[in-house]
Amino acid sequence: MIAIHPHYITDNTGKKISAVLSMKEFETIIEELEELEDIKLYDESKNDKDPAITKSIAMAMIEAERKKLGK
Repeated sequence: MIAIHPHYITDNTGKKISAVLSMKEFETIIEELEELEDIKLYDESKNDKDPAITKSIAMAMIEAERKKLGK
């Protein structure tokens, strides 16, 4: 679990409307979110029923598309 220590900004009624984090805490949260996104993409790819292709086939497909587009 990530330990964060936010400082809250409140409106004139005392309702929390914003939170301020240290840069270290913010960067840690961003890193964790990126890792979660990677895990999500990995899980989605595992559940994908389409067959995988090799890197060389993918590169050949990209090159063929570039040639078709005249690049």
